[in-house]
Amino acid sequence: MPLKTSKYIWHDGKLVPWEQATVHVLTHALHYGSSVFEGIRVYKSPRGLVGFRLTDHIRRMFSSAKIYYLTIPYSLDELVQACKDVVLENELFEGAYLRPIAFRGYGEMGVAGNPKEPASCSIAAWEWGSYLGEGGLENGVDVCISSWQRVAPNTVPTLAKAGGNYLSSALVTLEARRLGFAEGIALNSAGYVSEGAGENLFLVHEGKIYTPPISASILAGLTRNTVIELAASLGLTVVEENIPRELLYIAEEVFLTGTAAEVTPVRSVDRNQIGSGSRGPITKQLQERFFGLFDGSTPDDWNWLEPIEAAASASVDQPAG
Repeated sequence: MPLKTSKYIWHDGKLVPWEQATVHVLTHALHYGSSVFEGIRVYKSPRGLVGFRLTDHIRRMFSSAKIYYLTIPYSLDELVQACKDVVLENELFEGAYLRPIAFRGYGEMGVAGNPKEPASCSIAAWEWGSYLGEGGLENGVDVCISSWQRVAPNTVPTLAKAGGNYLSSALVTLEARRLGFAEGIALNSAGYVSEGAGENLFLVHEGKIYTPPISASILAGLTRNTVIELAASLGLTVVEENIPRELLYIAEEVFLTGTAAEVTPVRSVDRNQIGSGSRGPITKQLQERFFGLFDGSTPDDWNWLEPIEAAASASVDQPAG
């Protein structure tokens, strides 16, 4: 989908014009995937603009950086505030998608890079609609089981949200789209269900909600955690255990979760219709509970919504001339 540009990107401590937020072609991350990043939604709510689990996302980025020996030269609070500043400076008052990234920059070309060299950091914000299609949230999407497996344990760490990890995701999605599906589902090296290319997965079977455990080569998604908490608040049982592929085919409901995908129902897997072939009642209930956080109908008992407020320290580098 085309990228909607904004006016500014926060880059290494300053807001710079979108077109000037560039890097050298010998930047380490371009060659070796040495980056960690996050995706964060900002919603318009009755309380004004709010970042959904903004601090939790930035905290996870620091965790990802630690796994890959990346040194982020900013504090948690500085990056959280920078996220807020870039939304406000771009006047994204109807909501936004944030993309903070930390990466090994220009200066060394060995595979490992220099772990003592501070990472470069950037934060972009733009308008982004429904990731899996505008009608997907209500009508559901068609997915397939990919021929590409998720990486095995003790190879590439999947708990890190790292740029290099998404080469696997790209193969899964490209295969799915080539075959006429909206998304692909990957199995892990043991043959159990892992996750979508950019989403975690849940299914409903005989009154219980099932989702793969973090040991199934998944990213421990924050939207995944949110849905688990919301399900508990509704008195629904969530079971984290290994899921055989065929359980997807006989499930009453399947849905995907993620910052970009939010809570998206699945209407078929490998052309096998799921349930009635449309959004199921539990998925609908969880969607309403989730989106209710942003229209005020679901109380934010978890303090997940963080006001987007300005700081006096925000500065903009204007183009010369």
